Parts: sequence; structure tokens; C-alpha cells
Amino acid sequence: MKKIILLLAVMFTFSSCYVHKAVVGEGAQNGVVEKEKQHNFIYGLASGKTPDTQAMAKGEEDYEVKNSISFVDGLINVLTFGIYTPSTVEVKR
Repeated sequence: MKKIILLLAVMFTFSSCYVHKAVVGEGAQNGVVEKEKQHNFIYGLASGKTPDTQAMAKGEEDYEVKNSISFVDGLINVLTFGIYTPSTVEVKR
């Protein structure tokens, strides 16, 4: 039992939040941020509606897209045993 608790503690200590960032054009110019949730299922194997990042940029040619799994998103993933895995899509223009 102690080994399992130790293993879980090590896994949670060395885990990090997933972040993927893409820069389009020159990157964000105004600092305006829009966020939407992306709904994934079965550990991300199946995806629900994917947010339209170009629509979120509102016609701007220079913006940044960041897709991340925050602590809360990861917690939801753990509590649902991977059946529902949300992620956050953020567009900064």
C-alpha cells in the first residue's frame, strides 16, 4: 500500500499541464483574449466540437492560439476516469 501511495505522489509531483502554442502572422498585437472549451472523450481519442480559431480571431491576421489542459481540466479527466477530457483553447489577438 505504501508503494502505491508513493508511486501516485511521484506521478502527481512530476506531472505538468499540457500546453501547445501556435503563432499566426506576427502574433498577438492587442492583447484581447477569447477562450472556449474543447470537449474530448476517451482520453482524447474522440473529439466533440472543435473551436474555430479563425472565427475566434475575428478576422485578424496576427494572433496566437494556445491549447492547454489546465489543472481543473486534468482533475475532471481523473474524476471521470478519462471518459471526459476537456481542454481550453485560447486565442489572443
